[in-house]
Amino acid sequence: MYETTTLREKIKLFTTILFPILITQLGMYAMNFFDTVMAGKAGPDQLAGVAIGSSIWVPVFTGLNGILMAISPIVAQLKGAKRDQEIPWSVKQGVYLAIALALMIGIGGFFLLDPILSLLNIETEVNYVAKYYLITLGLGIIPLFVFNILRSFIDALGLTRISMTIILLTLPTNILFNYLFIFGKWGAPELGGVGAGVASALTYWVSFVIVIFTIHKLHPLKTYKVFSDWVPPSLKEWWEQLKIGVPIGFAIFFETSIFAAVTFFMTAYDTYTIAAHQAAINFASFLYMVPLSIAFTLTIVVGFEAGGRRFDDARSYSYLGISTAVLMSVLAGLILYIFDDAVARLYSSNPEVIELTKNFIFFAIFFQLSDAFGAPIQGVLRGYKDVNITLVMAFISYWVIGLPSGYVLANYTSLGPYGYWMSLIIGLTAGAITLLLRMLYLQKKNIAAANNKPSPS
Repeated sequence: MYETTTLREKIKLFTTILFPILITQLGMYAMNFFDTVMAGKAGPDQLAGVAIGSSIWVPVFTGLNGILMAISPIVAQLKGAKRDQEIPWSVKQGVYLAIALALMIGIGGFFLLDPILSLLNIETEVNYVAKYYLITLGLGIIPLFVFNILRSFIDALGLTRISMTIILLTLPTNILFNYLFIFGKWGAPELGGVGAGVASALTYWVSFVIVIFTIHKLHPLKTYKVFSDWVPPSLKEWWEQLKIGVPIGFAIFFETSIFAAVTFFMTAYDTYTIAAHQAAINFASFLYMVPLSIAFTLTIVVGFEAGGRRFDDARSYSYLGISTAVLMSVLAGLILYIFDDAVARLYSSNPEVIELTKNFIFFAIFFQLSDAFGAPIQGVLRGYKDVNITLVMAFISYWVIGLPSGYVLANYTSLGPYGYWMSLIIGLTAGAITLLLRMLYLQKKNIAAANNKPSPS
C-alpha cells in the first residue's frame, strides 16, 4: 500500500489490489463448485449428503469468517497511520482468536450435529454422508480459520497477489484430493461424498502450510516477524477485534441467511420451480463475486487512507469502487438479459426448468444491481471500522423489510414464487439506501473533523 494523489494513481492501485482478490474469490467459489459436481458423480445420495452438509456449514463459516475479517481494517488503518510496529501484535492475537473460535465450533458441532440432522427428514445414507462430510471437514477448521486471518493480514497490506497465488495453487490440489477420496483412486479409500470433506480438510492444511512458509520467507512479509517473539493471548485485544468482527459477521450472516430462508420457502413449490430457483441463485452467486471483491478492496484502501486521516482520499476511493461495481453490474445485467437462455441451459435440458430459470434470471438482473451498491458501501464502512449501525441496518433491511414483503407478495399476489425474489430486491435495495446515507454522513463528519484538527505527523 502507498499514498496516491491523482485519480489515475488511485485507479491503478485500486485495480492492482482488486484483480487478485477477484481471482481469489472465484477460486474459492470454484472449490465448492467442484466439491458438489464431483460428489454428484458418485451418486444422488452422495450429492444430497454433501449439499445438506454444505448448507449447514456455509452459514456458520461465513458468519465466523466475518468475525475474523476484523483484522483487515485494523491492519489497513495501522499501515495507513505508519504504525507498522503494532501490526504483528494484532495479527498474533488474531491467530489466537481464530484458534479459539475453531475449537468452539468443533465442540459445538460435537454436541449439536446429530440433533440438527435428526430434525431433517432425510434418508439414512444421506444423513450418514452429511454427518461424516462435516466431521471430516472439521479436521481442517483450525488451519482454515488461521489461514483466513493470515490472508486478511496479507491483503490489508495491499499484497493481494500473494493470496491469489496461494488459492490458485490449492484449487488443483482440492480437485486432486476429491478425485482420490471420492472415487478411491491410486490406492485411496473410496469414500463417496464423505471424501469431499476429507479433500477439503487436506486442502485447508495445504493452504495453511503454504501461507506460513510465504509469510516466513517472503519480503516484505517476513519483516513483520509474525511467527517470532510470540506473546501470550490478550483478552483485551480479543475484545477489540470482536467489537469490530462480531457486527461484521452478523451483518454477513443476516444477508446470506435471507437467501437460505428464500430457498426454504421455495420448497412449497414443485420440483421444477425449486430446480430453476437453485440454478438462478447459483449463477447470481457467481456474479456476486465481483461486488464482493470490490467491497474487500474498498475495506483495504479506505482503511489505509482513514488510518492516515486522509479522508478526502478515502472518499475518492469509495466513489471509484461503487462506480466500478455499478458499471460491472449493468454489463452483467445486459449479458443476463441477452443470454438468459444460454445461461439457463447450463443447468438443465428440461424445457420447463429452462423457462422458469429464465424468469428467475430476469429478477436476478435487478437484485444484483442492488448488490452492486450495497456490497461496496459495506466495504467502505468496514474500512472506517463503522460496523455496529451496519449490523442493525442489515437486520432491518433483510429480515424486517425484505423477507416479510416477499411472503406477502408470494402468497397474496399473482407473483407466486417470484414474490420471494422480489423480497431479495426490496431487502437489498433498502439496505443499499440506508448504507449509502450512513456512508455520506460518515464521510462528511470525518472530513470536517480532519479539517479542524491537524493530522498526526
